[in-house]
Amino acid sequence: MLGPFQGMPACVRIPSGKGVCGTSLEKKKTIRVSNVHDFPGHIACDAASQSEIVIPLFINGHIFAVLDIDSPELNRFTEEEQNYLEQFVNELAKGIECSN
Repeated sequence: MLGPFQGMPACVRIPSGKGVCGTSLEKKKTIRVSNVHDFPGHIACDAASQSEIVIPLFINGHIFAVLDIDSPELNRFTEEEQNYLEQFVNELAKGIECSN
């Protein structure tokens, strides 16, 4: 289910294993794509998207959500940015767990 977002309207439901978000969900790991046109089964919710990173957010060992960031630039996301985004998502998960 789609949550808060910024930018172009997004796809509301993406099944596990489909597109970058669904692949991240199925594999339970971050997926960083330098060129979305080279990703098999990419779902183009925004035609301007050239690269994408999806980070799963785990609550009590289960995927609760994914953070999906698209960019109009090829090769936009670095390994260092991936590490920072994963740290951010982990801190966000801790906050959600503490609030329950």
